[in-house]
Amino acid sequence: MDLDRLSTWMAAHVPGFDGPVSAQKFDVGQSNPTYLLTAGSGRYVLRRKPDGELLKSAHAVDREYRVMGALADSDVPVPRMLALCEDPQVLGTMFYVMEYVDGRGVVDPSMPDAPPEQRAAIMEEMARVLAAIHRVDLAATGLQDFGPEGSYFARQLARWTKQYRATQTQDLPDMEALIDWLAAHLPQDDGRRCLVHGDYRIDNLLFDPNGPRCLAVLDWELSTTGHPFADLAGVIMQWQLPTGSEGRGLAGVDRAAAGLPSDADFIARYCHHAGIAPPQGFGFYVAFAFFRMAAILQGVGKRALDGNAANPEKGLKLGAYVPRFAELGLEARYAHG
Repeated sequence: MDLDRLSTWMAAHVPGFDGPVSAQKFDVGQSNPTYLLTAGSGRYVLRRKPDGELLKSAHAVDREYRVMGALADSDVPVPRMLALCEDPQVLGTMFYVMEYVDGRGVVDPSMPDAPPEQRAAIMEEMARVLAAIHRVDLAATGLQDFGPEGSYFARQLARWTKQYRATQTQDLPDMEALIDWLAAHLPQDDGRRCLVHGDYRIDNLLFDPNGPRCLAVLDWELSTTGHPFADLAGVIMQWQLPTGSEGRGLAGVDRAAAGLPSDADFIARYCHHAGIAPPQGFGFYVAFAFFRMAAILQGVGKRALDGNAANPEKGLKLGAYVPRFAELGLEARYAHG
């Protein structure tokens, strides 16, 4: 990045900014490159679109900026938005600057270094915050036009199938079978429409360093208006994966002994906070979550092959998981009721 140009722009658009500024790229995030900015006036975070040719509607940093700005006075904790730059002459691509939140990140949901009671409290907070996202008043926050109306799963299936086809690098029979099954088993539209995060998981949250309170929900690139069970299923989908910094799941963990909720327990706690009845036919939603993540990872892998990934080596590794996600999607169809 041209830091002199960035500093000039921030001086004109970020209240209280005092340069010069330095930038350090975060090691996380495969979609939109993210940087810690340090200046005389404090620390900031910059998130920008990646370089190179991009899929239409992907890497929507302007949507991230809009939704987090709209949530500033809501029950959903988000960083304060400071400025959006749509002029590619500044850094070569669109970007925004937000406040730096000094919180604690949790990469591994098994939280191996935490005592059981702390794990339980953090998972309860996860359920509470997810319900808070889905209870956001779309009209009061100006987000009623943030996504189209109609069947969320029908349009999402069409969208991600199209994205998958645009970045496909190999023939995967399991992926084709999963797409066909989802199309044949789309649930009837029940009229529920709320704000959905699109990638809600523990490593996209920042917590109080001294307790379980969530300080910020990050990475809103995939947010839209849609069905709440998509976010809920995304959490459960993630937990079916292996433990550790790569899988970031809970497969094989004795959750009861660790103080972690079962899938059913987490769903019940979410429904309690949301004030709704437990979902029926939840296997469809988990299978859909695996499909969509497979399509996302396919895009990450393709960008790595094209040289446009934020972290090419990691991008290639993530892209290699697409066959496994398709397989897990087929397994999930009847595994969750």
